[in-house]
Amino acid sequence: MAATTGAPTGAPTGATTAGAPPLPGRVDGATVAAVFAAVLLVVPARLVLKGLPLSLTPGNVVSLAAALLWFCAQLTLTLGAAKGRNPVRTALFAYFTAMVATFGFSTWGYMDSDELSLSDHGFVLVIASVGIALTVCDGVRDRRRLDFLVRTLVVGGAVISVIGALQFLLALDLTRFLELPILRYTNEGDSFVLERDELRRVAATTGHPIEFGVTCALLLPLAVHVATKARLRGEPALRWWACAFLIGLGLMFSVSRSAMLSLIAVGVVLFIGWSWRRRLSALLVGAGFLLAVRVTVPGLLGTITGLFTGLSNDESIQYRTHDYAVAAQEIGRHFWLGRGLSTWYAPKHQIFDNQYILSMVETGLFGTLAYAGVFVVAFYAALRARYLSADPGDRDLALTLAACLVVPLVGSLTFDLLSFATVTGLAFVLVGAAGALLRAARADQLSPSQISGPTIEVTR
Repeated sequence: MAATTGAPTGAPTGATTAGAPPLPGRVDGATVAAVFAAVLLVVPARLVLKGLPLSLTPGNVVSLAAALLWFCAQLTLTLGAAKGRNPVRTALFAYFTAMVATFGFSTWGYMDSDELSLSDHGFVLVIASVGIALTVCDGVRDRRRLDFLVRTLVVGGAVISVIGALQFLLALDLTRFLELPILRYTNEGDSFVLERDELRRVAATTGHPIEFGVTCALLLPLAVHVATKARLRGEPALRWWACAFLIGLGLMFSVSRSAMLSLIAVGVVLFIGWSWRRRLSALLVGAGFLLAVRVTVPGLLGTITGLFTGLSNDESIQYRTHDYAVAAQEIGRHFWLGRGLSTWYAPKHQIFDNQYILSMVETGLFGTLAYAGVFVVAFYAALRARYLSADPGDRDLALTLAACLVVPLVGSLTFDLLSFATVTGLAFVLVGAAGALLRAARADQLSPSQISGPTIEVTR
């Protein structure tokens, strides 16, 4: 096997361009990520595999396999994995390095056995999250496959929204029928349906109604993008608008303040990037949607409005802020690298309903900055891809991804986001998608001679 440079005319049949997109029909990063998204969304978040020393969900197992596949693909030039610099890759490596530093620092000395076990588990989940993001970033090599992944996310969001709607409207919990023989519930007694002001708060297949609402806020812009793109291409769009409608209902049925704040943040980003015509259309559609909700589910809008009108007397707000003194004291003890991954947990410690505070306690300043930096850099990558793209569909997807990536940044202010598998997994998938779209946009700026890199010539 001899290496040659360039892609000369008349190259042997066995020559393959290094880093070239995989052949049509071959499994790629989009396939792996789509399987991950389907498993993550459909299988209830509290179901983990039996017989393992760590509590791993099926989604965790798929993302760990994705990490292994990404690593193996980086060792060869013939599997279609992208190579070279990308800001999203750099941010993910920085985040992983910070987590390795925290893990090494915290486990160097003595730790209680329960905290050591949780730290090991937390580090495995870091590998899984970074692995799925890198798989998407380097393994989704063209827009067609990226569209496939986005559509999979939208369909999955519609499915869990239907499950949530049945929980909310009929008190019918389908998650109890999704338990497979190889799975077990981590908290058998916990319900996927809670109460707020005599209304049900539903979680669908996620771990908590807050997570369900934020997940819907994360997926709703993608559904609107897919429906809009289908209409512009003259393709059937009604089914995608139906998905958007269902995801919007799921967001409302979560009865979550965090979901509404995330939706507002998404709307701000989209409104800045949209034309005036599209802004007006969005306002009219939104008004019609709220009117339909008011007529069909009396009291729901009033309850959601009440989440923001009585903040001074809200017990939830008071609970979220009463532990700041404890947090400050703990942060001062391990300011730079934290006390250890996943070592601050209930009921041993007070819960911090703020991921930034929790990250400061567990991973220190370096880990917190690296965590936030992943989404900030991905947000930049999406906007950079929009700037480089000429196609209206690609520009809209870039803006949509940027809006979605604001959700983890805002949601981390109102709940411990990394403690919830579904929204964490989706957030890292979208981080990788921003990197993949930027790769594609940059490739459009290159000449054919720049795109063709070193080749592998198979000689016999």
